[in-house]
Amino acid sequence: MVYTQVSTEERYRISLYRTHRFSIQKIANLLGRHRSTIYRELKRNAKPYDGYYRAEEASYKANARRWKSRRGTNFSKGQWKVVNFYIRLDWSPEQISNSFKELGLFSISHQTIYSYIKRDKKNGGFLHEHLCQAGKNRRKGYGNSDSRGVLRGKRPLEERPKAANNRTEIGHFEVDLVHGKQHKDCIMTLVDRYSRFLIIKKLHSKTMDEIKDALIPLIRKFSMKTITADNGTEWHAFKEIEKRTKVKFYFAKPYHSWERGSNENANGLIRQYLPKSKSMEGIDQYKCNRIAKLIDS
Repeated sequence: MVYTQVSTEERYRISLYRTHRFSIQKIANLLGRHRSTIYRELKRNAKPYDGYYRAEEASYKANARRWKSRRGTNFSKGQWKVVNFYIRLDWSPEQISNSFKELGLFSISHQTIYSYIKRDKKNGGFLHEHLCQAGKNRRKGYGNSDSRGVLRGKRPLEERPKAANNRTEIGHFEVDLVHGKQHKDCIMTLVDRYSRFLIIKKLHSKTMDEIKDALIPLIRKFSMKTITADNGTEWHAFKEIEKRTKVKFYFAKPYHSWERGSNENANGLIRQYLPKSKSMEGIDQYKCNRIAKLIDS
């Protein structure tokens, strides 16, 4: 049986049957409804202080809830454009919500973003197609252990220095890799948590050796104090990097991209110049430097 909302006429009949003290099951039989529908209607729309059910007031409460759910949001068109931009970059609603909060942008819950995407899909939009990563998280299950990037000795963010957590000192960087259409060539991005200074380094592969050889000179050149990374296996050479540079690595939880919000925000800006649909094979270091300068300016 397909569920339909209780009509105004049905509410008047429910009100009449209740005055005659009919049971919920009997009312359901008379209306051709499931008893749970009648139970839910009475629970949601009866007077809370006396338990009486009045058709006019029940219809008013139901219509008010429906209007509230459809009236849109308190966010401007400009703000939704920003949300749209990051959804199309395949950011999850949780990632968008937490990153906006960390970066001091407007506050929006991930539930609100999910509802927005759901409405867009219902209206024929395609934003839901960018939820593949979020879908993967739900299939994986939040209560299960994650085997990605398992390596002993990784420091959690809870152990990161206070100056890094509070963004009160230069030298604490977040690091990530950004890929194009073909995953061999890529770029490494580093963002200072305090100043938002951006570094983009071109890589021809994401092997641990190439990352290590590219990262060590940058650590020394910019006097980096800490580096925050995700749990990808590409960072498994971190112990050797620490030994050679004295810098300390800290790792965000798996699928908690918002814990590296500065880096994720910079990556989103980089996508304006290096779309995911294009290969990075033809990108050189000169162009990387130009993009970093444009974003920093």
